[in-house]
Amino acid sequence: MAYVAVSGGEEAIEASIRLLEYYRSGTDKDLELEVIEHKLGLLVDRVMSEAGLYSRRYAALALKQCEGSAEEAVFLLRAYRSTLKRSYDTRVADSAGMRIVRRISAAFKDIQGGQILGATYDYTHRLMNFGLEHEDAPALRARMREEIARQQPVPPEPCVRVSDSLKDEGLIDRFPEDETPPFDVTQNLLEFPAPRSARLQTLARADMGFLSGMAYSVLRGFGQVHPTVGELRTGYLELEVPYLQDESESLWIGEVLVTEAEVFNEADDKNQLKLACGYGIIFGRNENKAIAMAVLDHELDEEGDYPSQDEEFVLMHGDSLEMNGFISHLKLPHYVTFQSKLDAVRKTRREQHE
Repeated sequence: MAYVAVSGGEEAIEASIRLLEYYRSGTDKDLELEVIEHKLGLLVDRVMSEAGLYSRRYAALALKQCEGSAEEAVFLLRAYRSTLKRSYDTRVADSAGMRIVRRISAAFKDIQGGQILGATYDYTHRLMNFGLEHEDAPALRARMREEIARQQPVPPEPCVRVSDSLKDEGLIDRFPEDETPPFDVTQNLLEFPAPRSARLQTLARADMGFLSGMAYSVLRGFGQVHPTVGELRTGYLELEVPYLQDESESLWIGEVLVTEAEVFNEADDKNQLKLACGYGIIFGRNENKAIAMAVLDHELDEEGDYPSQDEEFVLMHGDSLEMNGFISHLKLPHYVTFQSKLDAVRKTRREQHE
C-alpha cells in the first residue's frame, strides 16, 4: 500500500530519510558492530528469535541501522532472510545433549547433573551501577580471563531431563513418534486448527512482550493457573545435515545458543492422575519468552473461553511484523475514508436537528 499525499511528496520523503540518518548518527563516535553484538547480547538474541534468523552479526547490524528499535530490526532481518536460499534441512536436533551453560528446576531441588545457575540477573540487587559510566572494559575482560584460568575444570555430569523420570513413572505422557515433516510457517499460509509444529514455530517468532502478557493473563486466572517450571536450560545445540554422498552419515555444521523450557501443570481430567506439559525453545538467552511460550503451548491444548486458549487469537496477534505493521499503517493518509465518516456524522446531526 502506498500513498502520494501532496505534490512534491518524493522530495519530502527524501528529506525525511536524510534527517533520519542525522538522528541515527547521533555523535561523531562510531558504534561498532562488535560492541552491539557482545554488549547488547540479550537485545541481539531477542531480534534473532523474532526474526527467525540465527546471525548475531546481522542482528547487530540491523539494530545499528534502526537506532536500536527491535521491531524495525526484526523487519530488516526477516526481509533479508526471505532472499536466502535454503540448501539443506538439518537432522532433528536432540536438545537433551546440548552443551549446557545454565540449567535450573523450580520443581525439584536435587536433579541429576545439578542446578547450574550460570549467568542471570535473577540474583542481582537491581540497583543502578553508576560506575559503569566510566568502566574500564579491557581491565574487566582481563580480570575475568584470569579468574576463569584459575578455576579447576570439573567433568560435567550428564544432565538428564527432569521430565524423563516423570515420564518413566507414567506421570507425564510421552509424545508419540511423528515422522510428518514440520509445517513451515515461512513458506505456507497458517491454517486452523494448526499442527503443533506450526504452533511452536509461530510462538518462537512471536513478540516477546505479547507472549509475556498472554502468559501473565494465565497466571492471573485467565487460564490454567500457575504452572511449575520443570526445567529451564540454556546451552549450545549442535546441528547436523545429511552427508551428500551417504545420507546415513551426517556433517556437523555448527551450533546455536538456545533457551529451552518445560512447564508442568495439572491435567484437566483429575481421574488420570497425570501432569500436563508445555514446551518452549527459542534462539539465544531469553528465559521469560521461553517460559511464556511453554505456558501458552499448554494453554492452547485446553478447551476454554480465555484468550490464551484461543489458537487463532494467540497465533495471529503475536507476530511482531504483523502487529507493528498494522498499527503503523494508521499513520498513512486515510483522507477519503475519514471524510466519508465525517460526512455521515454531519448528515446525522443535520437530520436530528431538523
